[in-house]
Amino acid sequence: MASTPSATSARRTVVVIGGGYGGATAAKALDAEADVVLIEPKDAFEHAAASLRALVRPDWAHNVFYSYDRLLERGRVVRQRVTSVDPQGVTLADGTRIDADYLVLATGSRYPFPAKADSDDTAEALGRLRETHEELAGAERVLISGAGPVGLELAGEIKHVWPDKRVTVLDPAPALLPGFEQSLREDLHRQLAEAGVELRLGTGLAEEWPVEAGRAKTLTVATTDGGEITADIWFRAHGVRTNGDYLADGALTTRTGKGQVQVTETLAVRGYEHVYAIGDITDVAEAKMAGYAMQHARVAAANISAQLRGERPEATYTPSPVPSVLLPLGPEGGVGQFPSEEDPATAAVVPAQVVAQYKGADLFTGMYRDMFGTAAD
Repeated sequence: MASTPSATSARRTVVVIGGGYGGATAAKALDAEADVVLIEPKDAFEHAAASLRALVRPDWAHNVFYSYDRLLERGRVVRQRVTSVDPQGVTLADGTRIDADYLVLATGSRYPFPAKADSDDTAEALGRLRETHEELAGAERVLISGAGPVGLELAGEIKHVWPDKRVTVLDPAPALLPGFEQSLREDLHRQLAEAGVELRLGTGLAEEWPVEAGRAKTLTVATTDGGEITADIWFRAHGVRTNGDYLADGALTTRTGKGQVQVTETLAVRGYEHVYAIGDITDVAEAKMAGYAMQHARVAAANISAQLRGERPEATYTPSPVPSVLLPLGPEGGVGQFPSEEDPATAAVVPAQVVAQYKGADLFTGMYRDMFGTAAD
């Protein structure tokens, strides 16, 4: 096992790879204690949870992207892509080498547009959102392929702005949100029905939709149950992929079949005491969600802080046995589930009003304005 760098009076270098929810949180938490280098190819933090509302409401788009300029007071942000990581540091796409005393892998996942931008440039990403908004605005029939939280949230946002549009959500799975409480799932079905969202579960597209997602063109395509579906525009809401190509050379560790890395309960990468992984890149057995990535970040940062003081890293992360979700259906509807405060091993289902209060109304944008120092702008 690789040893932890010895604590000295000199400030140590912590390299955080990835500036998403987990990486930005970890970098900010360690900024006062170490020389933090945050490496991220995007020119701004992308608050992906706001992107679906930005699609239907262009006036909301400024809530999606936040400059990194004020995230760190002492550390620096390097806008580059990492191509290789080894126990001593990272190599960037332009050949630059950055040595590190501690490493945090926080590279997240890719998800089809519009849930995540398909450009590293904010201006281009905003332009794509505006362009797709115009395409969507003129479409009468909307198909969403994928009935997970992203697909359902997109359906809710579309229906809130355009209640007369015909929105169909298609998914090969036979049920919505399996593993969650039956009362939550029943309420979800009720709200979708009241909004006029058509669910077609247990079937998928028999072939790839012949037009790029987000481009308006009326087409009829066969479904796997022998039927067909006609839509004027469609969106893909499935197909998440872990960002881990920079580990392909095996210089640091090997990845699992899912493209993730094995971590200990302290979130250290197995085999190392100075390398941590957080968020989607980990093999932690839980849903890959922004909130969990930020919890990981706080654990990893606490452990690195302890090591910087010459202490043992003792903060641990244990996934909850209860799956959690805050799934808005527009700014006022939605469903939610958390571990119960009285008994964390049991689920507590919350009503739409609570979902709206905690997430749906502003999609946490106030929190990110504070985090990135833009609250006064």
